[in-house]
Amino acid sequence: MSQPVTTNPFIIMLINMTVVFAVLIALGFVINLIHYIDPTKPKKVQEAPQAAAPAPAPAPAPAPAPEVADGVSQEVVAVIAAALMSYGYGPQQIRAVRPIEREAWKRSGRTFGVTQTVE
Repeated sequence: MSQPVTTNPFIIMLINMTVVFAVLIALGFVINLIHYIDPTKPKKVQEAPQAAAPAPAPAPAPAPAPEVADGVSQEVVAVIAAALMSYGYGPQQIRAVRPIEREAWKRSGRTFGVTQTVE
């Protein structure tokens, strides 16, 4: 059996980290190469210029504004609507924006506070 080159843990750590990062950089190059020569990428098709541009389609009718409860600002309604639309819901599906009562949270906080003071 041969003797180890070093027993210093910091040198061993540096060697291991160098190997790991070298492998990660090599994998990054391989991934970029695959993206560059991707055979499944659609080919660019040259289109002939058209003589006349088609008339633009009329804009769809705006969706009815959702029912808004008192105390909810228009900015909050706009943010909620944008978040729902990012999940794939359309403006026609948002019917109302209103706060809900959350008694369970209040009860949970009170119970937690009581159990902490008793113990």
